[in-house]
Amino acid sequence: MASLFKKKTVDDVIKEQSKELRGTQRQITRDRAALEKQEKQMELEIKKMAKSGNREACKILAKQLVQLRKQKNRTYAVSSKVTSMSTQTKVMNSQMKMAGAMSTTAKTMQAVNKKMDPQKTLKTMQDFQKENMKMGMTEEMINDTLDEIFDESGDEEESQDIVNQVLDEIGIEITGKMVRAPAAGKNVPGAAAASKQATISDDEIERQLRALGVD
Repeated sequence: MASLFKKKTVDDVIKEQSKELRGTQRQITRDRAALEKQEKQMELEIKKMAKSGNREACKILAKQLVQLRKQKNRTYAVSSKVTSMSTQTKVMNSQMKMAGAMSTTAKTMQAVNKKMDPQKTLKTMQDFQKENMKMGMTEEMINDTLDEIFDESGDEEESQDIVNQVLDEIGIEITGKMVRAPAAGKNVPGAAAASKQATISDDEIERQLRALGVD
């Protein structure tokens, strides 16, 4: 029962109209077929009257045949008009749907524009850029200060001397090459002392490296 009182939408109305137009088109086609059948019968009747020599009957039937053919031609015109109306209805429905979509889109854009404040958004972006620049400048100043603190004159040379001493103790030159050492198994004077000096414990090396701040 609720469907009886339901308000029809545009689509519902167009479907009903399309259905009626299709029904009208079928009826026109049936009428045309009937007229064509009647036309053939009338042509045969005219031929029959002509053979019998009944000229008056031929004239009357000929006039009726002309009217019948006119009526048949009208069915083609009406059928074309119905087809045009059906097409136009579909086009209008499509245009209405597009208009509805555009209306919905416009409302959405309007709502978004109301929520967005261009001035506020611009200020936020400017503030971000400003603070970002400040942060970069602060970081640069801190780095420069740290460089000045840790790169004081004399400290670098003293640190390098200590590092060189430790590297010499473990048998590594500044260039990274191993110090020339006696071959294993040969009895060379002073080799035992050099071996004892070169075999400094790993713990001692690590301790001295940590004292220099080298990981």
